Amino acid sequence: MMESSAPSNLAPLSEESPPAETSARDCSNNPPDHNNINDEVPSAFSSVPARPPIQTSSQKYAPLDWAGYFDREDDVSIPGSNDVFHVYLAGTQGPVIFCLHGGGYTGLSFALSASKIKEKVRVVAMDFRGHGKSSTENELDLSIETLCSDVLAVLKTMYGDSPPAIVLVGHSMGGSVAVHVAARKQLPTLCGLVVVDVVEGTAMASLIHMQKILTNRMQHFPTIEKAIEWSVKGGSLRNIESARVSIPSTLIYDDSKRCYTYTAKLEETEQHWRGWYEGLSEKFLSSPVPKLLLLAGTDRLDRALTIGQMQGKFQMVVVRHTGHAIQEDVPDEFADFILNFVSRNRIGPRGIEIPGIKSWRS
Repeated sequence: MMESSAPSNLAPLSEESPPAETSARDCSNNPPDHNNINDEVPSAFSSVPARPPIQTSSQKYAPLDWAGYFDREDDVSIPGSNDVFHVYLAGTQGPVIFCLHGGGYTGLSFALSASKIKEKVRVVAMDFRGHGKSSTENELDLSIETLCSDVLAVLKTMYGDSPPAIVLVGHSMGGSVAVHVAARKQLPTLCGLVVVDVVEGTAMASLIHMQKILTNRMQHFPTIEKAIEWSVKGGSLRNIESARVSIPSTLIYDDSKRCYTYTAKLEETEQHWRGWYEGLSEKFLSSPVPKLLLLAGTDRLDRALTIGQMQGKFQMVVVRHTGHAIQEDVPDEFADFILNFVSRNRIGPRGIEIPGIKSWRS
């Protein structure tokens, strides 16, 4: 994985304008001394303050280090395989908010949000196979079965037979993985499920356009700064700070082409896309834990979710004025949603007792 380039030197200060010629007026109760008219009190506007440094494009979109948001990073080696999954961690107490990113993103998609909630909960953000710094034997096997097994393997390796209370938080593709993991009922301490901007009906309808979207996006970037700039100006991310943290982790330097390109080869995984979303609504509704669905804009609910919402089976919030990556675009709001969800459902460090969950060893 490439190293983030260091920001360039600050631009020099612009030349100051000459002091303005303005007359001052004595506003005290004493009459002015006409014999010393040239010694009047100077005006507050008699000189122009120094202009702030002009920020160049390369500075505005310079990469930011993940260490400013997460506390540490680690590699989780899965026993009996050559698979190694990269995770970012923050916080030391409370339940574990286990974050699963969308296709083409990485665990750093949750960086800004993690920095705002880590005082009250623990955060773990994982890079899926084929993404970020994770390394697996088959980077293109993004089948829902494999992705779910990866998540369970990472949790088992990290926490053994005594996992803490866990809330699964998944964005887009990661949201479907979170739902499928919950549906397996193999996490004894699963206490909550948060799905970010993915609905089965809408997702299934968009699949026919996905290959074209991936093909038409810019594929190569001369610098990391240009990739960050493109993601913001192109509208995929609306928060510059978050883009400066997360986008570098989605890129790899291609020596042959002498440019940066995407690490995740999503266009080569089309055979797995349908499996991410088929049956998602019913699996989401049947999960026996508290559930929160966060949607960007006014996404349409399918019939199953509409009925489920009317029956009070889950909490739903429509987050307006944001793009697809809610956790990146409005990290403050997203952090509030997570902490409020944990609080209202009384999810503590040891979890809550949920009937119907199989034991970890089963």
